[in-house]
Parts: sequence; C-alpha cells; structure tokens
Amino acid sequence: MKPNYLSTVAIAATLFAGAAAAQPVTFDYWYGLTGDLGAVVAETCNRFNASQSDYVINCVSQDGYEAAVQNTIAAFRAGQHPTIVQSFDAGTADLMLSGEFYAVSQMMADYDITIDWADYFPGISNYYAASNGDFFSMPFNSSTPVYYWNTAHFADAGLTEAPLTWEGMEAAFYALKAAGHDCPMAYAPSTWIDLEQFSMVHNIPVASNNNGYDGLDTELLFNTTLHVKHMENIQRWVNEGLLQIRTAQSGMNARDSFVQGECSIFFSSIADHNTVGKIAPEGLAWDVQMIPTYEGVERHNSVVGGASLWVLSGKTEAEYRGAAAYLAFLATADEQRFWSQNTGYIPVTDSAFQQLTAEGFYAEAPYAGREIAITSLTYTEPTELTRGIRLGGFIQIRSEWSNEIDAALSGQKTMQEALDTAVERGNAILARFARTYAGKTFP
Repeated sequence: MKPNYLSTVAIAATLFAGAAAAQPVTFDYWYGLTGDLGAVVAETCNRFNASQSDYVINCVSQDGYEAAVQNTIAAFRAGQHPTIVQSFDAGTADLMLSGEFYAVSQMMADYDITIDWADYFPGISNYYAASNGDFFSMPFNSSTPVYYWNTAHFADAGLTEAPLTWEGMEAAFYALKAAGHDCPMAYAPSTWIDLEQFSMVHNIPVASNNNGYDGLDTELLFNTTLHVKHMENIQRWVNEGLLQIRTAQSGMNARDSFVQGECSIFFSSIADHNTVGKIAPEGLAWDVQMIPTYEGVERHNSVVGGASLWVLSGKTEAEYRGAAAYLAFLATADEQRFWSQNTGYIPVTDSAFQQLTAEGFYAEAPYAGREIAITSLTYTEPTELTRGIRLGGFIQIRSEWSNEIDAALSGQKTMQEALDTAVERGNAILARFARTYAGKTFP
C-alpha cells in the first residue's frame, strides 16, 4: 500500500487553515553531513523553501555527526538549540532517554498529516521507533554497508564474481595479489562495519539484553563472539599485506585508493556509490556487493546506518508546524527520488523503492547496484539481535573500540586483549549511563 502523503500545498493549507501569516515562520535545522552529501542536504532545504511561502527553514552544517549532536547539547543549555537536528544512529539511545524531543509520529498526528509509517523498511523503522511502533525521529539519510570491487582487477585474477563469504574473500585476496595487484583491499577500521553490521548479518550479539533493547543493565559481549575470530583474521590479513590500511592519517583514504585503481576492494556505505561514480576516472570498472558472512552461518539482514531527524523540545507551535511541513515534504516519493539520485542513500519506504524500480532507476549506471543495499537490509525479517542497537554512550563506546583496534593492528597487543579492554571500558560507560537514567527504560 502506498503512503497517502499530502502534497506540499495541502500541507500548507492544513497547517495554516484560517490563518494568514504576515511573514513566513523561520526555524533552524542543524545537520552533520559534509562535502557533496552536505550540499544535497542544503538543496533539500532550498527546494522546500521554494515550494511554499509559509515557512523558511534555515539549514546549517555542523561539520560532522558528532559535532551536530555535541553542538546541540551545548545549545540546549543556552536555549539556542535548533528545531530539527540530524543525529546519527549512535546517538539514538541518548536522545530517546533525554526526553527532549517531540516524537515525529505524534507531531504528524497532531497536525493531521498522514504518513504510512508501516511503509518504512523494518531494518530502518526498528532503529528509530519505540517498542509500540511510534516513530521518535524521522528516517532520512539511510544506508547500509557494501563493498566496492574492481571488476577488471578481479578478471585479471581469474575471478568473475564478488564473493559472499569471508572464506571466498580471503581466496580472492590471494588471487589478486598473485595477479600483480599489490593492494587487494584498502582497509580502514570501522566499528559500524567490522563490529555492528558484521554482528547483524551473523545474528550474533554486540551486547546483552538483546543489544540493549531490553534494559539499561546491559554489558558488551563482542569479545566473546565470532567478532573475535573476524578481527584476528583482519589482523592476519594486514600482516600478510592482503589488507593495507588506508586512512586519512596514512595519506590516502580507502575510497580514494580504490578510485585511483591502487586497491581492488574497499568497504563503505552505499552512500559512497554516488561519490565513487562522480570522482572515478574514465574506464574504472567497478561494482558493489553485500558484505560477506562466514561459511556455515545463516545470513541475516543488515541494519540501517546514517541518521534520522529529531524534532527538539522547547519550540513554538509555529516552528513545529514548519518542522512537520518539512518532514512531510521529505517523505514524498519525489523527494526520496531526488535524495537517492543525488546521494547514493536508499529510499526509506518500500513504496518509493518499488516506484523507482518500476521506473528503471536501478537498471543502468550511475544508479545500478544501489539496490544491493535494499537486498541486504531486507535479506531476512529482523530478529531480536538484528533490529539494531540501543546502547547509551554509544559514541564513546565506538571510540574505545577504535582506539583498541588501532593498538592491536600496530602490534601493541593481541586482538583478544584489545577487544577485552574495549569491552571493559565500554561497560564502564554503560554503567554510568544506567546510573544517570536509573529507573527508566527504553520506550
């Protein structure tokens, strides 16, 4: 069933029925995306402002997801926070328990705007909705990880397909190396890919209490699961030169190493699909594939990454009406098409995806391959372990994992020691979060 979205004109009529605004209502939106993706966010604001005359959305980049969240917290204390903030997935639990938001499903109902919330992909909705199905924030720039592979390099190595298992990937590394490609894979440690999404597709826990959904008395478990073997394999592959670390600190990041033809594979968000297509030199032959699983493990769905839009407390009704109009504008099929065409992010609703597919959107370059992300997100129905992660202080937990993995890869400790330390420090963060919100539970 397609969502019964109101047109922009109808939204304006509904929200301003019987009232005439002498001046348009201005409200602020702070977002974290930067570069090409940030420019497209700004364009959605321009498109909204041009589509009607009752509201003006003032969109300001905060130069990164973490900065957007941290700057908003600081602005709250001064009473200068925005009406809408773009918060990444790691900030979800903290915002949920803060109580300083206006749940978007409630806001839309309050202003008689019809959104078919059931149309949102489960791998997306489960991350941002309460247990009763109410959406606290609006899904927006949604992604999932894939890996990018150089099809010409694979052909040189006698390989015709991108492997879907890590055993097959290891064989591909050796074949690529033997064929003269010195950097089979450009590697940048990523908790989102290496830990979180790896655990999702293998249906293994990151933490107790079903990854934190069932209580604040949660402890991390990733030092006891298949994740340990995987990170030990990564360490071995790095030591053997099959994976070469490519980060900003190493001089060239993984994506650029791939685009320049130096490395044959790199892992990233599907959102990079648009950028790779734009910056790739003529003749670069490449494609994308779902992230691998280990043999003998049943593959499960990946989950959403990226960010959602939170409407914050302490604003006027007029500002909330403007926020509702903007979010409803973004939810339309036309705007989902615009967003997907210009970013590489996926549509967030099934109806928009089906419409794009029927129109042949994914049939040819530059968009072909992006449907792989939908396949990954919907590979199975989400389980209690693959619906997402609800961990307080998750931004800091990610940082502890990254610091320890860097230490292991530089030879300072074993991978098991690194993961044990990351879990110990992460558990201290979780314990502080539980004390802060003692007596509360996730909705």
